[in-house]
Amino acid sequence: MIQAHSLAVQRTAHYYTLGQPGPHVRKFWLVCHGYGQPASSFIHSFKSIQQADAFIVAPEGLSRFYWGGFTGQVVSSWMTSKDRLEEIADYTRYLRQLYDLYTAHIHPEAEINMLGFSQGCATQMRWLMREHPRFDRLFLWSGQVPEDIDYSPHLDYLSDKQLHFAYGNEDKFITKERVEMHQQLIEDQQLQITTHEFEGGHSLDIPLLRKLAGVAAV
Repeated sequence: MIQAHSLAVQRTAHYYTLGQPGPHVRKFWLVCHGYGQPASSFIHSFKSIQQADAFIVAPEGLSRFYWGGFTGQVVSSWMTSKDRLEEIADYTRYLRQLYDLYTAHIHPEAEINMLGFSQGCATQMRWLMREHPRFDRLFLWSGQVPEDIDYSPHLDYLSDKQLHFAYGNEDKFITKERVEMHQQLIEDQQLQITTHEFEGGHSLDIPLLRKLAGVAAV
């Protein structure tokens, strides 16, 4: 008889940073890439908001694969539907460890920003709802709030935080219908999320990112 088993093992995670950690850091960013992205490429977009008092951490999803099949660029994913609860638990422990590692070395009153792009949106929201770390602002970019979470027990936790949802008006994944469904979910769950629409597709819009980050236009 075939039986399924699981075994928790230690493994090596990879991440990239911009800036230097230390007590001078007043703006901390933890940014999660989307499906099929390497964190090494994703973090380049955040050079646009890099300042002397900012420190940016871009963790890479634990599941790596070749984008082109058997060869080509190596990219990452946060999870699949297979054994999803265990994968969520794995990346939650990973993000918590990374968060604790660096927030211990920045200014105690530093602004903490979380950003998820595409698949990274659900990744951010799921680990935040499980762990309740301190943060000030959450940016859900070109992705959506997970529908399988009951947010009512977390409303007090979220009440003093800024939540933002940004999407491009030409995003083939975020259609008008999906935006309407997402807005209805937000209302039903009593989430206070500010929506931002920009000209473009499934990507980070640098001018809007700089504006939301409070970085002066160049």
